[in-house]
Amino acid sequence: MNNNMNKKTIKKGLLPYLFLVIIMLGIIYVFNIVNNNVHEFTYDEFFDKLEKEKVTEIEIVTRGNAYTYEASGKLEGYKENESFFVRLPLSEEVMKKIVDASDSQDFKLTAIADPESSSFWVIVVNVLPLLVLVVLAFWFFNKQLAGNKSSMDFGKSKARLNSDKDKVTFEDVAGLKEEKEEVKELIDFLKNPKKFQKLGARIPKGVLLFGPPGTGKTLLARAVAGEADVPFYFISGSDFVELFVGVGASRVRDMFQQAKRNAPCLIFIDEIDAVGRQRGTGLGGGHDEREQTLNQLLTEMDGFGANEGIIIIAATNRPDVLDPALLRPGRFDRQVTVNLPDVRGREEILAVHARNKVLAEGITLKNLAKRTPGFSGADLENLLNEAALLAVRRNKDAITMSEIDEATDRVLMGPAKTSHKYSENDRKLVAYHEAGHAVIGIKLDNANDVQKVTIIPRGSAGGYNMMVPTEEKLCSTKTDLLEQITGLLGGRTAEEVVFGEITTGAHNDFEKATKIVRAMVTEYGMSDLGPLQFEQPSGSVFLGRDYNKAQHFSNEVANEIDMEMRKIINQCHKQATEIIKKNRDLLKLIAETLLEYETLTKEQIDYLVENGRMPEEDDDNLESLSITRLRELAKEKGIKNASKLSKAELLKELDD
Repeated sequence: MNNNMNKKTIKKGLLPYLFLVIIMLGIIYVFNIVNNNVHEFTYDEFFDKLEKEKVTEIEIVTRGNAYTYEASGKLEGYKENESFFVRLPLSEEVMKKIVDASDSQDFKLTAIADPESSSFWVIVVNVLPLLVLVVLAFWFFNKQLAGNKSSMDFGKSKARLNSDKDKVTFEDVAGLKEEKEEVKELIDFLKNPKKFQKLGARIPKGVLLFGPPGTGKTLLARAVAGEADVPFYFISGSDFVELFVGVGASRVRDMFQQAKRNAPCLIFIDEIDAVGRQRGTGLGGGHDEREQTLNQLLTEMDGFGANEGIIIIAATNRPDVLDPALLRPGRFDRQVTVNLPDVRGREEILAVHARNKVLAEGITLKNLAKRTPGFSGADLENLLNEAALLAVRRNKDAITMSEIDEATDRVLMGPAKTSHKYSENDRKLVAYHEAGHAVIGIKLDNANDVQKVTIIPRGSAGGYNMMVPTEEKLCSTKTDLLEQITGLLGGRTAEEVVFGEITTGAHNDFEKATKIVRAMVTEYGMSDLGPLQFEQPSGSVFLGRDYNKAQHFSNEVANEIDMEMRKIINQCHKQATEIIKKNRDLLKLIAETLLEYETLTKEQIDYLVENGRMPEEDDDNLESLSITRLRELAKEKGIKNASKLSKAELLKELDD
């Protein structure tokens, strides 16, 4: 296959040159045709034609250093491109015969004295054809180079230099206070290296930024370069890896050569796990090209040569798959964890992304930050952008809390399926299921707090219950985890208590609850098995490495783990059942209100629990109205079949 590809490439490369040769042959052929239409006469033949009065035009050229005349012209019957040529002795007698014949026969006679003395005609006749050929050859050569540019710089680095217009500083990076402190000394070193060298300090050669996606690792690296005001080369790890072995290593060498010429400077490698994965893993051998690239990177960072003034910053969200040689001192000897922002960090990030947004009165970023635990910086930017798009779609002048709530649901669960039709029995099942979660959240102090409940389908879920921790904690206690599990089982328990039947709607709740329970037993030591860790938090990364991984506990212990998990689940299920039965009236109140309003916010739920009813309805805010009130307004406006329309359809009709 490679031979066929090479042959095709060679043929394609020769085509322009072949075309150029054809053009040159054509030019030569044309000149030959012109020259072949010139008839050369002898002295006698010329005067014979002259005496027979067959000459119609003569042009005589006299050259300064020659001893002959050069005469050319036309005879009767010649075509337009046909002529004769004759050399005549340089004498007055010859010229007198031609002049006399011209007077008697009245044909055109022209005399030119030494045309070579004109530099213009010398250029036109001798230089211009050659110049045309050179220009054509140069044009074809450049075209060929442009077509094969990728092959000419195959081993060149693809690292790009950041421009001044893309400059980022720490003012543009919000919510990463500790992380910025960690990298500040890199800036000091780049600005004033002698201060460190004076005390013999060695600045880290590499800094590895790792954390969940969207937390601002790339932005932080760009800010370091912007603050230091030094050249900033950025490249992705996948740009090193190619099909042909050795290309990636060549690009690494070229990248460091460019960096040395511009030192001090920064090199940023994004997604370094694409090239820095552990060597010797996988079934059937490794990847020679990737491993050679990694070896070259290791050598350049801390090998035989010295790379003074070059600092490498790399980013990844999979530090567990990196080769240990990358993380040793002298290479990436400083690792900075870029975690998800806390409530204060989220508020700062929202302030950055809200600079060009028009928010309605009453919306505070502090409250919005409290409603979005677990959101990354990218999620928060997407949240405000979705809210702005919804406000434009609804023809509003500012972003209101309604758009922010809808945008939050879109980011977490996807768009609402407002056109999805399901029976009243299904709506009732979903309402009581979501109400069960809400009741557990209200009655248990350490359970997740219910921020929003809706029975509008989103994604694959028939309803949605937004539950967030009451406060953000660094560590969770056993009681916290048990009550979180109890809250997750509240939906299934409500189905059992009210309908005496169970549905498939709780499968996602079981997935989350089982994950917490297994971690409690096998990782956190929160069971009767004692403070032992039976399993690692992360799953298998490399099939080849973990294929024959031994189990660190016996079959009897595995059975005990299953029994402990079942024991904890049964305990939480029993507690959830007791709470639901004890608060049956509250469950019914929330469920019936959900059937009427479809969506309840935390403020509405708190008012409902305290007063036993919903707040007074405001007709100016259609989205907060119940289905009954919306149908009344629809009938007043003459909308047909209002009693059969859903809340989403009623809102659309009333808006129109």
